[in-house]
Amino acid sequence: MKVDLFDFDLPEERIALHPAVPRDSARMLVVAPGAPPGDRHVTDLTKILVAGDVLVVNDTRVLPAELKGTRIRGDSRASVSFNLHKRVDAKTWRAFARPSKRLHVLDQLELGGDGSLRAMVAGKGETGEVTLEFELGGAVLDEAIKAHGAMPLPPYIESKRPSEDKDRTDYQTVYAAVDGAVAAPTAGLHFTEALLQELADLGVSIERVTLHVGAGTFLPVKVDDTAGHKMHAEWGTISAGTAERLNVARKNGGRIIAVGTTSLRLLESAASEDGTIQPFAAETSIFITPGYRFRAVDILLTNFHLPKSTLFMLVSAFAGLETMKQAYAHAIAQGYRFYSYGDACLLFRAEP
Repeated sequence: MKVDLFDFDLPEERIALHPAVPRDSARMLVVAPGAPPGDRHVTDLTKILVAGDVLVVNDTRVLPAELKGTRIRGDSRASVSFNLHKRVDAKTWRAFARPSKRLHVLDQLELGGDGSLRAMVAGKGETGEVTLEFELGGAVLDEAIKAHGAMPLPPYIESKRPSEDKDRTDYQTVYAAVDGAVAAPTAGLHFTEALLQELADLGVSIERVTLHVGAGTFLPVKVDDTAGHKMHAEWGTISAGTAERLNVARKNGGRIIAVGTTSLRLLESAASEDGTIQPFAAETSIFITPGYRFRAVDILLTNFHLPKSTLFMLVSAFAGLETMKQAYAHAIAQGYRFYSYGDACLLFRAEP
């Protein structure tokens, strides 16, 4: 499909730079087949979901993976910054560098406020990507990154304001548990502990899966046709117990509600042709565009996405391209807030 089919105009003022307070007070646009868009709030999930439904959340935890410091080459010094985006091994990460033109292989780096986090440029690729080899490794390196790093805000926020201390909590879900993401599963940012408890009290089950979101989620689609786009890979896991409970719930008539495109992509990667969800522990690079037959997910809670992005393609596949274009036009006209810190959509799957 032509990528231009997924384009739309978004006024700059619709891009949210901070989240709603409290989180679950965000607006939520309900999009269902054959019905006009419905203006609700995230707290209205308690009126829409019913006993037997299953909410599937992604419990990945965002590492504060933006590191600033100094490049050292002989007597030469230069300021550089990195967004770590994929762990290679215990001591090595791939990262996007700024400005990458200042870096050569074997350059030494002193990172963090005091320069105590040391690394070397072990490789350099295209489009600003480098490979960093740290002196530290394993859990010790993870703790050092947490101590010295800042939250890696999406470029459409970072270009408009600096990272703030409260981003460390704002850009993290309340159920985050497994370190490994460098971008938040942002649909989950709308949940509070109180809302989760209220849903559980109604008989809505809450199941956890893990997909470590990579910075590739922000990379633009640079081809004219979706057939030429190579999707980034991300590591995900679904336990055997979680898979079994999801399958039992579906057999008993419960609906599977994916919280975020990350949960949906993982569930669809783990589903067999008949919709049975299998245990999963692997990378997935699933790329969902209109024409895809969904096997595992009935409802999707997600945020509003960028024009011509893989995520807008995914929601168009789920609810219908024309339906989503009309829904986004309605959202823009009604002042909804877009992107990572913005409002939510609750999408009901369109029939094939």
